[in-house]
Amino acid sequence: MSRIETSRTATTRQASHAVLMGPAIALAVGTRSFTKKTFRQKDRGRAVGRRPHPSGSWRDPFRRLPLAAWVCALVAIVNAATWSVISPPFQLPDEPSHFAYVEHLAETGHLPSSAEEKYSPAEREALSYLLYGQVRFSDESHTIASQAEQLSLERALAVPLSRSEPGDAGVAAAEPPLYYALETVPYLLGSGGTLLDSLALMRLFSALLGGLTALFAFLFLRETLPGAPWAWTVGGLGVALTPTLAMMSGAVNPDALLFTVSTALFYSLARAFRRGLTLRSASAVGVLIALGCLTKLIFIGLVPGAVLALLILTIREARAHGRSSYRMLMLAVAIASIPACLYLIDDAASGGVTLHTLSGATFNGPHRSILQTISYIWQMYLPRLPGMRPAFHGISGPAVWFEQVVGKYGWLDTTFPAWVVKVALVPAALIAALFVWALARSRSAMLTRRWELTAYAVMSLGVLVVIGHQDDSSSVPHEYLQLRYVLPMIALMGAVLALAARGAGRRWGPLAGTCIVLLVLAHDLFSQLLVISRYYG
Repeated sequence: MSRIETSRTATTRQASHAVLMGPAIALAVGTRSFTKKTFRQKDRGRAVGRRPHPSGSWRDPFRRLPLAAWVCALVAIVNAATWSVISPPFQLPDEPSHFAYVEHLAETGHLPSSAEEKYSPAEREALSYLLYGQVRFSDESHTIASQAEQLSLERALAVPLSRSEPGDAGVAAAEPPLYYALETVPYLLGSGGTLLDSLALMRLFSALLGGLTALFAFLFLRETLPGAPWAWTVGGLGVALTPTLAMMSGAVNPDALLFTVSTALFYSLARAFRRGLTLRSASAVGVLIALGCLTKLIFIGLVPGAVLALLILTIREARAHGRSSYRMLMLAVAIASIPACLYLIDDAASGGVTLHTLSGATFNGPHRSILQTISYIWQMYLPRLPGMRPAFHGISGPAVWFEQVVGKYGWLDTTFPAWVVKVALVPAALIAALFVWALARSRSAMLTRRWELTAYAVMSLGVLVVIGHQDDSSSVPHEYLQLRYVLPMIALMGAVLALAARGAGRRWGPLAGTCIVLLVLAHDLFSQLLVISRYYG
């Protein structure tokens, strides 16, 4: 197995090839998806309120998928793989901790025993020779560049050092084990090489999850916008080319699986709202909730909205088919709760790393009243109201989020110049205006689907509240003001882009959709070039 080249010449060459692959595939997708025939398709979808007969098999949604769906998934995989190549080893958010979790689990079969950052000797050696401490948070420092540094790294990695002790995993220790258990497979496949070989394979596994995220986003749009097939591709490609999604899907981080499971949950609920709740669909939602809770704790924010959606669907089915439909709700809740409860019981029996870390994070921060917490969360996303005590001194929560959308990469230490943020306001305002106009034109359809939209709103609000509460109780100021934390709702972002394209009307909508996709593509490419210049000079 070939080792990861981290010298400036080799890595820059790899990154350049990868950057060229992304736009080539994406432009091919655009050419194929936005053909003249597709542009002139009429709204032949089913009426919004009409529900066809429920599918007979869980495989039905994936049969005869349009080519555009698979292309969106392929673009997302290639894009995430590109980011995994251009991002230096361990220079992505919390990657050393997440790698240590997988390493300890694969080597010993046990969960991490501590939240300390005392990693294994093998990982510490790699971090040292990669100049991890000097490069992190230092704009003027680049990753190793000379042939001598490369040879020194290879010799250090060749030394057989322990990978199983002491069992610490830093901030990752509090996370559930599902993602890490899956990552042990590529880790062990690469164990015949160096530690960086395992890291490369683990990153590629996350890239595959990024492809699934884009695929489920496309399927979500197919259910929510049945009358505009061309708009599905706009939203699907917009998701696939999102730089932050690609960056996190090219890293060893449970966020990659979190995005996939969350998007699959949105799709499953959208399908149930359109086609009716069945035993299979209720079970699928329950399984996804269980998987999400076993992936990352922030997923808990989606659970109240998902349960509300199940309740709405169950009541609707009960009115149509009788009280026996409530059994589907009970089944979904049982499936969702049992695995998470078993994990918490196991965690408590083994020392309670998750519960201990969570309680520490909760009470180490500033103590506030309920009203102060509500005020803090409000100001985190919206302008401060008169009478509110300022929670963000010198900064504006909405402005910080927009800067995150424009781009903060690596350890959030790689950013565009300030003038880029100002220029980005123009296309962002145009997309927002088209989206609002599309909503205004679809008032009757929105009224018909008000309960479905309410469920999505509660799911989104739940995630935002969890993020705000964690940031409010954190001892590190504004630690959770990161775009990756809101990406569990990336399916809704795809819907925003698709609706913005539809807002331009039937005649100009396909052209607007093409411009939106090209805009996201340009954003992705310039973001990659920014990262390359940051780490390789």
